[in-house]
Amino acid sequence: MPGSAPAASNPEAVLPVIPTALVEVDVVERWGEGIPAAVPVADIDGEPDLETAAENLGVDTATLRALDVSGKAGEVRAVPLSEGRLGWAVGIGDGEPFRWRTAGGELARAIRARIGDSGGEGADPRDLGEALDVEYVQFRLPSGVTPELVSALTLGVALGEYHFRVSARPTPPRVRKVLLVAQPGEDVTRLRETARRAREWASATSVARDLANAPSNVKSPAWLAETAAAMSGSVTGLNATVRDEKWLAGQGFGGVLAVGGGSSRPPRLLELTWQGSGNGDSGTRHVVLVGKGITFDTGGISLKPAEGMEMMRTDMAGGGAVIGAMLAIARLELPVRVTALVPMAENHVSGSAYRPGDVVRHYDGTTTEVANTDAEGRMVMADALGYAVRNHEPDLIVDVATLTGAMKVALGLRTGGVFSSDEKLGERVRDAGRRAGENWWPMPLSEDHATDVRGTTADVKQAAQGPGALMAALFLREFTGELPWAHLDIAGPARADKPYDEVVAGATGFAARTLVEFVAGLQE
Repeated sequence: MPGSAPAASNPEAVLPVIPTALVEVDVVERWGEGIPAAVPVADIDGEPDLETAAENLGVDTATLRALDVSGKAGEVRAVPLSEGRLGWAVGIGDGEPFRWRTAGGELARAIRARIGDSGGEGADPRDLGEALDVEYVQFRLPSGVTPELVSALTLGVALGEYHFRVSARPTPPRVRKVLLVAQPGEDVTRLRETARRAREWASATSVARDLANAPSNVKSPAWLAETAAAMSGSVTGLNATVRDEKWLAGQGFGGVLAVGGGSSRPPRLLELTWQGSGNGDSGTRHVVLVGKGITFDTGGISLKPAEGMEMMRTDMAGGGAVIGAMLAIARLELPVRVTALVPMAENHVSGSAYRPGDVVRHYDGTTTEVANTDAEGRMVMADALGYAVRNHEPDLIVDVATLTGAMKVALGLRTGGVFSSDEKLGERVRDAGRRAGENWWPMPLSEDHATDVRGTTADVKQAAQGPGALMAALFLREFTGELPWAHLDIAGPARADKPYDEVVAGATGFAARTLVEFVAGLQE
């Protein structure tokens, strides 16, 4: 993400946006002397394996017992070593792969906290904080390590210390790289490739977090589109086109224009294209990804409550996930043709805002009667879906959006919902999420409510009465041209109020790496 903010209504008031740098992760064969060290501690039937951990750290078991090391997943204990150095005993619980993601995230946060605690004026020069800004941390992998375990640990250590801020202050010290040290005889090449792929997942997640966390006084639709286009310009084979409000009006994007009409900052449509490493051969499958790009959502005339509205800067988290995923898809050179569409608008309140009771004509000619201006996401997504069907003729479509509060109520804050017109497609999305460490739940696309989205003064109703998340999904289905389609509602897991696993408070980047792994799976 660019380090300087483009022009805003008051540029002097906008501090530079400091881009987030991810921790690098690599798999190596040698344990380095003098490098800060972390080792796993398993909890076996309620008893921690202190002997193995103590041997790896070069201390006695009494030291670990005195520190109350239990092996509980995510527990991190700083351990004093020789010559004023520190190490860490990191609990992995029963050792299941998802526990390693938790362990990696907590280790990353513990290291960051240690640097912050120890880097101030008067700190002991032997302290680990200053060394970590220029050195590595090494982590001892167990024997018989699996790629799934390495993938989970890589995600944890790469993303767990993520920290977004807008500030004029210098970037604080941070660890630069974590070396995962394999046991003798392990296939280091294979494990290194696994870590590289997981690192790309983490990068996609981080980009999505950066874009969603960016403050909306900077993040206009134009800024978001141009920022994404600039990032794509550095990736070979990934092309970006930004459409402005005049083009949108000429093409009949009525939903995008209606939602964006209340803001002084006009809407945009971002189109990213990746032809696939097969150079667009006839056998290459074509996927369209659509992401909701509402850069701020007041609710419009159907105004939201003031409490929590500040988080509506993240209402383009679906679009951010799509952008992050496209960058990773291209860097991984996946042999699948992918087009991404992100309709961007700011849903604001003014004399030109759209109203409940309006009838809007979408790109494909379908008309919608508006009931609630706070159901704006489906309005812009409908245009993009219709455009995808008519202009790109994809094999399948996947859309991602922070679409409904009802989904947040149904599944909570850590699970996304999957609606799909094709059962196998929905399963593939959920399977990709499992491999990438993101939780999804299948939701019914019930035909019992299909007629409820039919309109009386227009073709369809925007916010028909009924189960909220289902009604939104059924509305979007009207614009998919009966193609295989999956709708991912991430209203809950797109944001977090506290850290857990590899997640930190704020925007989570949820769905980005699921999309990458889903596309990768299509080459099989």
